[in-house]
Amino acid sequence: MKNKIAGFLVIGIAILMGFVIYSYQSTLSQLATETCPITGDAFCIHEELANQQININVAILVLVIAIGFYLIFFSKEERIITKLLRVKEQVSKKISKDNYRKVLSSLESDEKDVLEHVLSSNGSIYQSALVEKTGFSKVHVTRILDKLEGKQLIERKRRGMTNIVLLRN
Repeated sequence: MKNKIAGFLVIGIAILMGFVIYSYQSTLSQLATETCPITGDAFCIHEELANQQININVAILVLVIAIGFYLIFFSKEERIITKLLRVKEQVSKKISKDNYRKVLSSLESDEKDVLEHVLSSNGSIYQSALVEKTGFSKVHVTRILDKLEGKQLIERKRRGMTNIVLLRN
């Protein structure tokens, strides 16, 4: 959105520049005609310089207007913001306990086993109890919980010397 505002601002400045260029060119052309002889075939350096100056000024003005239109119509900032909003919406979506059953089908067998134990214990279980119930090593359970936490299915909270594993709402 900010790029569009900047684009309109640049075009507004270009319009002001156009008025300044027009008044400058009219004054320059008037001076060139006053200082040069009025013969049809005579070459006047002042008129030639005035024409070069017109071309340069118009080229700069067209460039500034093109930048303004680019900022208004082809800016990517809005698309990035839209993508970020979509990602935030996806992250903030909460998974219900019914949907955990659907999620189980996409998990690896060890992840399924751990998540089923969390589900069967009403959504909260100590990490040490998971180690006992699954028969996996502490390191293996920690790695599985890291994966499940990365998928935003569970969260761990520190409780004394152990962690409690909770289903994410």
